[in-house]
Formats: sequence, structure tokens, C-alpha cells
Amino acid sequence: MQLAVFLAGRLVSYILVVLTGMTVVFIVPRFLPTDPVEALLARMLANAQYMEPSAVDAMRRSLSDAFGLSGTLAAQYGRFMLRVLFTGDFGPSLSMYPTSVNTLVRQALPWTVGLLGTSTLIAWVAGNTIGLLAGYRPQRRLSRAFEAIAIVLYPIPYYIFSLLLIILFCYVWPLFPLTTMVRGSAPSAAWFGSVLYNSFLPGLSLVVGHVGWWLISMKALSSAIAEEEFVQYARLRGVADRRIMIHYVARNALLPQITFLALQIGLIFSGAIITEILFSYPGLGTLIYQAVTQGDYNLMMGTITLSIFAVASATLVVDLVYPLLDPRVRLQ
Repeated sequence: MQLAVFLAGRLVSYILVVLTGMTVVFIVPRFLPTDPVEALLARMLANAQYMEPSAVDAMRRSLSDAFGLSGTLAAQYGRFMLRVLFTGDFGPSLSMYPTSVNTLVRQALPWTVGLLGTSTLIAWVAGNTIGLLAGYRPQRRLSRAFEAIAIVLYPIPYYIFSLLLIILFCYVWPLFPLTTMVRGSAPSAAWFGSVLYNSFLPGLSLVVGHVGWWLISMKALSSAIAEEEFVQYARLRGVADRRIMIHYVARNALLPQITFLALQIGLIFSGAIITEILFSYPGLGTLIYQAVTQGDYNLMMGTITLSIFAVASATLVVDLVYPLLDPRVRLQ
């Protein structure tokens, strides 16, 4: 009974978060000053000959129906929620009509997941490993040096590293391209190597930009746990120092780090917007930027709703798994 109440509470919270987020995503784009129907109509008329006003009005009504923008705001909201929740279809892109939003997201998603997923895991492993050593053995010179470097790196936004890498390795020493240009066809070796080559600089900027936080937080956690009574007792019992660091300190310090990693993985689906724009990287961040600048309601709703689902799902998984990771946690 207690487990059922726990699961029901978490699922209700999950559903409310998703529905609230989707509602906000539907409403906010309507406040933008751009009208996607008028913008597309202007582009079409610029490349066409003279059209009668009645034909223009008919085309305007046809585009409004195709884009799901006809009727009252409540009717549009109802159609949007029913279509997305039951079919997962976000309709056509307003700026790249008639390509569907789902198609654009499917094309950009692997790029973002590959870039942010890899860089997040590398930064997490490197930061926590170095932070554990620095926190457990704080008197060593190397530990102090790593801590000083992390303190310097942590406050600097990751996109500053992106600009620095672009200046150094795209202009001063042109070792990498500024614009992503993948050669070959998937899944050949040439294609895979080209993807790694084009993703190296944006990935490096994200790793350097995030590893400082992981290092500082892990050092603080491990140094505090190293002074706990159960660790002191293990030392008095003669337990090997390496075993104490891994099985006593690391296992306890990693619990909050795993929680935050799950949330970071959820945020992967929002893309690294500034980094992707700077490197012309074809990911979700670039797609969100294009949707906002071009007033593409459907594309905005599709990309941001995906992020909402990802973050809410990651939070739900953490809530359900955390009692298994930490036996001290009891179902409330």
C-alpha cells in the first residue's frame, strides 16, 4: 500500500509538470510579435506574380488551417493537446513548410544527444574522479592545483570557451572547421570520423565549461565524508586506504552527483544553444534558435515540449531509483 501511494504521488506530479509545461509552451509563442502565416505568405508573394486579394485571403485561411492556427485560442489549445498526447504529431514546421516538426527533430536529435551526452559523461567522470582524489587527500600539491584550476574555470560560461577555441583553432591555427561539414554517408568510417572531427571543439568547450563544477562539488562532498565517524573507525580498524576512499567515501559522495547527472541528462534535449550556434552545429539548440527567430510556433512547441518530457522523465526516474541507491531513504 505504501509503495502504491508513493508511485501514485510521483506519477501525478509527473503528469501535472508535463501538462503545465506544455500549456506554457503553447501560450508563450503567441506573445511574439511575428505572425508565421503572414511571414510565409510574404515570402510566397515575393516570389510570385500579382494575386487577387481574394486569392490571398483564401491562401491565408488555408495556411491557418494547415498550421493549426484557425479558430479561437481555446480551440487551438485543445487540438494541440489532443494531437500531441495521442499521436505525438506537432504538425508542419511553419518556417520550413511542408516539412513536419517531427522530421526536423529526428534529424537534429542524434547530433545533440551525441554531443551533449558524451561531453556530459566525460565531464562527470573526470570531475568526480579528480574531485574525489582532491577531497580525500587535500594536502597533496596536485589536489590543491586541481582545486585552484577548477575555481578559475567554474565561473566562466561555457560559451566563452567556445569563442576562445574558435579564435585559437579556427583562425590562429586553423586545425578545425568553423562550420560543421560532415563528409561521407552514415554509418561509414569516413562519416563517423568526420562527425568526431566536427564535434571535437564544441564538445571540448562543454567539457571544460562543466568539469569545474563537478570537481568542486565532489571535493566538498568527499572531504566532508572523509571526516565522518564511520570513516575514522574504518581507519582505526586498519582498512586499506584505497578501500576506504572507494567503498566508504566515494559511494556516499556519488549519491547526490548521480541525482544531478540524471537531471543534466534530461537537459540534454534542450541543446547547447549558444555553442551550437557558434559552431553551426545541426542540433536541437540551433533548431530552437531558428524557431524563435522565425516565429515558428509548431517548431518551438515541438523542441521545447521534448525538453519538458525529458527533464520530467529524468526527475521521475531519479525519484523512483534513489531509494534503491541509498538504503537510508525510505518511502514516505
